[in-house]
Order: sequence, then C-alpha cells, then structure tokens
Amino acid sequence: MKQEILRILTEDAHISAARIAERLDTTEKKVEKVIKQLEKDNVIIGYKAIIDESILPENAVKAIIEVKVRPEREGGFDKLAKRLSKFPEVSSLYLMSGGYDLQVVVKGENLQDVASFVSSKLSTMDGVISTATHFLLKKYKESGKILHEEEVNERLKITP
Repeated sequence: MKQEILRILTEDAHISAARIAERLDTTEKKVEKVIKQLEKDNVIIGYKAIIDESILPENAVKAIIEVKVRPEREGGFDKLAKRLSKFPEVSSLYLMSGGYDLQVVVKGENLQDVASFVSSKLSTMDGVISTATHFLLKKYKESGKILHEEEVNERLKITP
C-alpha cells in the first residue's frame, strides 16, 4: 500500500486521505497512518505545487549550471555538493553521469543575480574546475504536467 500511496501523491500532492482510501479500497485512517509514517521516515520529505514561476519576482530567472569538479579524497563529490546545497540561490542539485559532474539549478530575480552567484560563489569554490550556465527561457512541462495547453484551432483543414 505504501508504493500505491506514494504514486498517487506524486501525481497529486493535494489529494485528501479520504480520496486515496477510496481509490485503494481501504480506510482513511489506514492511509493517514501510512502517510504519517512515510513522513516520519523521511520518505515523504515535502509537498510541492507546480506553478507558473514567472509570476514570482524572486524566481524570475532560472538557470541550469553544469559543473565539473575535482572529487575530494575523503568525500568524493558529497562534500562539495553539501556546501553548494546550502546556498539559498540553489534550488536543486544533482550528481550526474556524462560530461559533467553536478547539475545545479539556480534561481534569481534577474540575470545579474545568477551571473553574480556563478562568478563570485560557485566558480571560486575549491574543487570546481569549470561551469557552463544555461538560462531557462520557457517551461513547457514539469513533473509530468503540461503547463501551457495548445490553442484549439476550430477551423477546418482545406485540402487541394
């Protein structure tokens, strides 16, 4: 039942325990108990709404930064990643395979905020070899949700 509840919450974190119970043919109390235990065990770490971030001035600019690093002898990538994750500008951080080591998602009010973070904080950290910054221009889909529905064209197609 845990996995089913997690799948449902991943689709809709706002769904009530009663609706989950209905879908799983169980009681609301059982669902609430499982959810509380998952939260206590840090399986469920938080809940997130998917929103159009362009309306929030503090999230006006988002960048994905590829970072190549020199792993530390005793901590590998973890020590540097933990230091990076403490910056308020960093919204997500991932260890990657391929051409770079870390993917850092950074949010700022404007381009200068993000550029300043990269030049004065990120690129100057011990262990950082290089960075490549990519600014997000438009978001089409997030967490499986299409953000901008296509316009329905009601005109009939004319064929020759």
